[in-house]
Amino acid sequence: MSALSHLKRHPSAILLFVQLLGVLLYPWMDDSTLGRALFGAFGLLVLGLALQVVKRSPVHSWVAAVLALLVLTLGLLDLWLASRVLELLVPALEAAFYFYAAASLIAYMNADQRATTDELYAAGATFTLLAWAFAHLFSFCQLAVPGSFSAALDADAPRTWTELLFLSFTTLSGVGLGDILPLTPAARSLVMIEEFAGVMYLALVVSRLIAMSVSRR
Repeated sequence: MSALSHLKRHPSAILLFVQLLGVLLYPWMDDSTLGRALFGAFGLLVLGLALQVVKRSPVHSWVAAVLALLVLTLGLLDLWLASRVLELLVPALEAAFYFYAAASLIAYMNADQRATTDELYAAGATFTLLAWAFAHLFSFCQLAVPGSFSAALDADAPRTWTELLFLSFTTLSGVGLGDILPLTPAARSLVMIEEFAGVMYLALVVSRLIAMSVSRR
């Protein structure tokens, strides 16, 4: 079986690999107009792939479609209109979309009593979806409460998307905060919730998949 046909059979794998590719590409998209345009296009690609994955889940895919449409529409309006409300709404809706997509994949993985190859890919994709969702929440928090996050270098500047995603990955995986610190009560609350979510995801979802994989063998 070719790699292409394997990926077509496992859309969760495509979503996982594209998001991991984004982790490598995002640092090159933060500082220029072209980079920000590419960032937006890449975000649309991830949205589309996440929608395809949600369709395989027992949850209502139309909810994800409505959220994705709102993200796309308000994101385009935000490019044309200098609106504080839109600036806050877009990351909040993006966070809601990724949380819903992650919940959809968790429902998909828990829908039966066997661990398929696609469900193993889905476990990785769900982790990245949760990381993206919390990163968007951090972005919303930073916009709503300036100075929510600090870093060793240029402590007073707003954190870039790459820095917020780094904070999200390190918090969700439980490896520590790195050099980025939550300073405000709201930011610290979000970080604590993500720490809890990361522990529960490993304990309840990943451990179940591992147990089913072992029992199948």
